[in-house]
Amino acid sequence: MEIPKSKKLEIIIPAYRWHSQQFYNALQDITEEMALQRNDGNTNHVLWMAGNLVNDRYWAGNILGMKDTDPNAELFNAGKAIEDNKIYPSLQSLKEEWHKISPGLYERLLQVSDEELQEAYNMGLGVSFFAENKLNAIGMFIGREDYLLGQIGLMRKLLGLQGMSYKVDETLAY
Repeated sequence: MEIPKSKKLEIIIPAYRWHSQQFYNALQDITEEMALQRNDGNTNHVLWMAGNLVNDRYWAGNILGMKDTDPNAELFNAGKAIEDNKIYPSLQSLKEEWHKISPGLYERLLQVSDEELQEAYNMGLGVSFFAENKLNAIGMFIGREDYLLGQIGLMRKLLGLQGMSYKVDETLAY
């Protein structure tokens, strides 16, 4: 396991790597048609969840100074609510975007310094019990990934699929 420059990210790096694995496991056997199904017409569909996961990785990269932009930001930026009248990208294209942003973000997480993580970062929450800085924004990012992967795990069951696998692809280096 690679060691991050910032000791503050020692807990984030393994979670990030695990989420990278789980993204592919969560989407395994979900067809493009299944990815658009909404339980009782009321839940978010898997495609929306996957798009938000990809968008969150672009957001985290931008927090840390990466210039990459999500080509689907207008659909997913800032956890934008699902819109029934929109055409969403394919699940395959979202997997490709995940693979595109994730390696560079992983490298950036390994390289960021404690000083940079303490820099102010306005999340617009106005919560009194934590500082709005880059470190806490990265913490919020990893928590959102947990949440979205859990939603996809539940949707797998509602779609009649087996639960998410914990299989690890050792060749996935991010």
